[in-house]
Amino acid sequence: MKTCKLLIITILITFSANKLFAHALWIETNTVGKNGLNHEVKIFYGEYATNEKEKTQKWYSDVKEFSLWLSAPGKEKIKLNTTDKEDHFSAHFTPEKDGVYTLTVVHEAKDLGGTTKYEFSSLAAVTVGKNATINLDEVSNPLKISTNETKVYKTTSNVQVKVILNGKPLVNKQVSVFSPEGWSKEFITDTNGMINFNPIWPGRYVIEASNFVKNSGEHNGKEYKAEWQGATYSFEVSK
Repeated sequence: MKTCKLLIITILITFSANKLFAHALWIETNTVGKNGLNHEVKIFYGEYATNEKEKTQKWYSDVKEFSLWLSAPGKEKIKLNTTDKEDHFSAHFTPEKDGVYTLTVVHEAKDLGGTTKYEFSSLAAVTVGKNATINLDEVSNPLKISTNETKVYKTTSNVQVKVILNGKPLVNKQVSVFSPEGWSKEFITDTNGMINFNPIWPGRYVIEASNFVKNSGEHNGKEYKAEWQGATYSFEVSK
């Protein structure tokens, strides 16, 4: 009987950990902005592919206590105020000059998932004026993923995506691409940490990369045996 109970507990823990592992934090905002016009930013937690947007009260651990940072052209990074909207958080900023504006989140969850430490991060970029290349070297997130350019892509155009971990390309790792139609596909990064794909449907796409390593240590007084990092980037596609 004890063996049976232990097996059931193990299955439940494994199921919970797998469900958590599938969840991600992502930023949604219009890719193109205009000087002097208010620009809205939304932050969600859940599974984009299945349109599962968790109520903020149900976000894992203390993830809802994240900080949203804005890097504007020629200015120091600033923290944006966020407002709880029940199934997401909302923030605003007003562009003042042409260039690329990057929005970033990095949050290490207070609680462990089993014996795993979790770090959620996201990046979004807004271009004002001409399309521009995103310089990932200027983004401080440990794990970061983005398209090469900040622009609204066209359907059937080639989209290049790069993944960086601690300043180096993340090589031979899986990257998931989620479309607005519920379609998803997995790609493997090359020696430059790159993937390429052609979007078919218009709408918002979310790309996600993760890194899982067995590494022991102590986090908030509890021992962990593995570390998981998840990063997302979203962008728009038009016809």
